[in-house]
Amino acid sequence: MTEDDLALLRLVAAGGRSGPRRRLLDACGGPASALAAGPPAWREAGLSALQVQALRTAAPPAHACDWLAQRRRRLLGWHDPDYPALLRRIASPPLALFVAGDVDLLWHPCVAIVGTRAPTAGGREHARGFTHALVRAGLGICSGLAAGIDTVAHTGALAAGGATVAVLGCGIDQPYPAANAGLLDEIAAQGAVVSEHLPGTRARREHFPARNRIIAGLSLGTLVVEAAQRSGALITARLAADAGREVFALPGSIRNPMARGCHRLIRDGATLIEAPGEIVAALAPVAQALADALRSRLAAPIERVEGVVADVADTPLPDDPDYQRLWSAIGHDPSPMDQLLERSGLTTAVASSMLLLMELDGRVVQAHGRYSRKS
Repeated sequence: MTEDDLALLRLVAAGGRSGPRRRLLDACGGPASALAAGPPAWREAGLSALQVQALRTAAPPAHACDWLAQRRRRLLGWHDPDYPALLRRIASPPLALFVAGDVDLLWHPCVAIVGTRAPTAGGREHARGFTHALVRAGLGICSGLAAGIDTVAHTGALAAGGATVAVLGCGIDQPYPAANAGLLDEIAAQGAVVSEHLPGTRARREHFPARNRIIAGLSLGTLVVEAAQRSGALITARLAADAGREVFALPGSIRNPMARGCHRLIRDGATLIEAPGEIVAALAPVAQALADALRSRLAAPIERVEGVVADVADTPLPDDPDYQRLWSAIGHDPSPMDQLLERSGLTTAVASSMLLLMELDGRVVQAHGRYSRKS
């Protein structure tokens, strides 16, 4: 682990309001510099007396250090250029994210699919069908690993060979519910699992509304499949709307109590959705904004395209030599990542970022971990 990782762990463990700690990182440029600045700078940033005392005395949590030492683990702080651009725009972004799996998926264009923990057979069918269609359109699926609709969305995305991100309301090493422990491991291996809580943190009721703001914040839009009048899914939808994101709701039978939350959302201004293509069309301009942010992150001279569904056949390729090598390595037949790395000579990190950008630009399609040029 780096010095910045250890310092960021101490900042996370200090607890309290995250705004002052984000301001401290902005002022100092990084976690190690923030700790070295000392109590006067901490107080000037607005840290409370308890936070200042914690930073003076507490060592980095040993359990969190052990967790981070394992492969495919990452602590992503507010100061980090890899911190997801969409999440920066919400009202109260987390100070840091613990990530297990593919951290680049936090920049992948995703739709949040949420709903009741006790869906009807029809609700499950709708969640599965929309998930498969959205994955085929190149979108990832974000949800909260809860029983019911969340579980259907995650498993559907994995089955379709798509990207999925699970956001937890507990420590990233604490499966909740326990019945989803196997699914959690599968998502960590094939997608990404995210938490703002230190490893070892138990699930608590008050954590879940905060968890929902991250689900909404990482996603271009939120689809509510089935929800009762009082439901955590409605909290996610409200938070998505507050963040300026699209909110979609599936209508249902007036006799289905699990449709009442969706009907309430529609009355309050959510978009009534009947087909997945309606979501893809609505989100194309927002996905373009994400593509622009990713270009800035990579500093790649890539031409702007109009929307994720634009035709790019006549758009010139960027002059970047790494991009040219990777493009030459991608054929019309699907190729796995290791083959592309061998052909191009690029590292996994560089190739993954460029492949994501090519997907956003509509040049490349990905299915079951294999990449090919878009026909």
